[in-house]
Amino acid sequence: MILLLWLTAVVLLCAPNAWGDSSVDWPVLTEATDREPLPGTEMLDWQGDLAAQMVAGVDRFLLRQLESSQLKRSAHWQLESTSASEHAISSGQKRQRLAEMLGVSRDPRPEKPVLQYVDWTPVPRASTAEFTIHQVRWRAFGEVHGMGLLLEPRKTAIASVIAIPDAGQTPEELAAAPTKASQTNAYAFQLARTGCRVLVPLLIDRGEHPQHRMPMREWLHRPAYILGRTLAGYETQKILAAVDCLLALPGGAKQPVAMVGWGEGGRLGLYAAALDPRIAGACLSGYFGPRQQVWSEPADRTVFGLLREFGDAEIASLVAPRLLVIESSTYPSYGYRLDSDGQLETLDEYTNNRGKPGKLLIPTPVQVRDEFTRLSQLTGRGIHLLESEQTLADKTLLYFVRQLAPRSPQQAEHDASLEQQLAAELEFSSTVIPDLEELITLRHSHQVTEIERHNQWALVDSSRVRSELFAGLKTDSLEAYQQSIEPYRSKFREEVIGSFDAPPLPANARTRKYQEGPETISYEVVLDVFPDVFAYGILTVPKSLDLVGNDRRPVVVCQHGLEGRPQDVVSEQGFSYYKAFATRLAERGFVTFAPQNIYIGYDRFRTLQFKAYSLGCTLYSIMVPQHEQITAWLAKLPFVDAERIA
Repeated sequence: MILLLWLTAVVLLCAPNAWGDSSVDWPVLTEATDREPLPGTEMLDWQGDLAAQMVAGVDRFLLRQLESSQLKRSAHWQLESTSASEHAISSGQKRQRLAEMLGVSRDPRPEKPVLQYVDWTPVPRASTAEFTIHQVRWRAFGEVHGMGLLLEPRKTAIASVIAIPDAGQTPEELAAAPTKASQTNAYAFQLARTGCRVLVPLLIDRGEHPQHRMPMREWLHRPAYILGRTLAGYETQKILAAVDCLLALPGGAKQPVAMVGWGEGGRLGLYAAALDPRIAGACLSGYFGPRQQVWSEPADRTVFGLLREFGDAEIASLVAPRLLVIESSTYPSYGYRLDSDGQLETLDEYTNNRGKPGKLLIPTPVQVRDEFTRLSQLTGRGIHLLESEQTLADKTLLYFVRQLAPRSPQQAEHDASLEQQLAAELEFSSTVIPDLEELITLRHSHQVTEIERHNQWALVDSSRVRSELFAGLKTDSLEAYQQSIEPYRSKFREEVIGSFDAPPLPANARTRKYQEGPETISYEVVLDVFPDVFAYGILTVPKSLDLVGNDRRPVVVCQHGLEGRPQDVVSEQGFSYYKAFATRLAERGFVTFAPQNIYIGYDRFRTLQFKAYSLGCTLYSIMVPQHEQITAWLAKLPFVDAERIA
């Protein structure tokens, strides 16, 4: 069979008129002798690269949509004005929507949660007079596990805290005494000293994948994203599975469980606390502020449709009335594919680095306060904003712990002395592990492999998911099919492709003659679609066609490919691939239209994609209305058969 297919391919490739056959001549087309418009249209007088102008216009349109998203979603957030029962129902629905966006609801957690000790030595990884440290793991979903360090107090714990690092930190950095190289206060270590049981999960780091030349987080996020999941969803599910494990420990159900996190850890802690009412509180640092520019962040922070329903304030309101402490302090600094000025790289051609340009947002203190004000307008219960020069400072941690687990007068006296201890120089004695760096690398590699395998499993399983989704499609008759397909068509438009709530503008067609051949004549065409968004393409008609309407012809809309232009399918440009098929069809009597699509300009159009994603849309949310405007305009031309446009 393989030999037969190979021989068939050889025959086809060597046949006359095969792709790339230089013996086939392109149509001889020359610049039109005049620039007169098509009858019934205005004169097109635009100059320059219309494809680049189209991409720039779409960019302006999307930026306005992003800016207005905050105001648009406010109509759906009136939690404080409702009754307690209505509030509970509304919050539950919004939690479900957030879980769906993150993909958390797609992968169930185990029914019997268990923390497993997986140290390479039978003794604790490290210990102090107050607590011991073990390496642990727990099953999160499927065959994916969470891994991290457990800091277990020698006395009865006052609370269980999941201390989530930034993606640029290891659990060991949080569990040991801080050093000059530490990015933050060692908040897991400090929390353990206050009497908390502390679990520090491992996150996927931001190092570059050695083969695929993109950040490791992006490498795992990309396939998850098109499977209805996200890397943030996977890591949130790991954290929620850890909550299951902590509550299942002896006496665990009687102790509050809380989140503390910085940077990516703050983001995941916010998501987890918003989704799970069992979590008693959260303390977040290095992640809270306006999110309208999430498109400029690394790819793994992309959540489809997030800004239509959620900003940081809206997500934080789902934590209320439980405890939420937001610390305005330092933020992680990270960027990928930045230029010499530290800004996002914008290239017009392909580069060896395949990842998306991205830079973590660092809001100003004023922006943090403004976002907190929005949160206060949604709910005034249980929320606290602290400002600190040190990340997750001792005073922040003590404030949070005291709010989380109220103390007796005797314990309060202990806290006063503890506060002085935490401010003093720390000493930490640990079991010597000479191959610690190797073990950290191996542990991270295992976590990456598990998520890669889960993505591949989800890809295989997606066939079953689609079959179940389309179980309601009726195919016993054409009439039954036409009726039953409509809900799927609507779902595809609104939930998969996405659409903007913007009415189309009048087409206001502007045209000018472009090229002439022995049998054809073509026109450049521009049509308005939305403010700043236009459709552009090349209309080609037979010279013999009567343009006043005595003869109506079918139309073929002729598409170019990635980084292409309509000229590619019309003339010599791109002939080796397309053989000028738009012109050849016109020579046979068809009317053709070759549109300019917006996937041109490498980084420039890919940036559009990420701007659209955060609004629950895609590039096709623009291109479909462009094509609807094109086909509607074509259908009104007197020489077009409106029933035969393909």
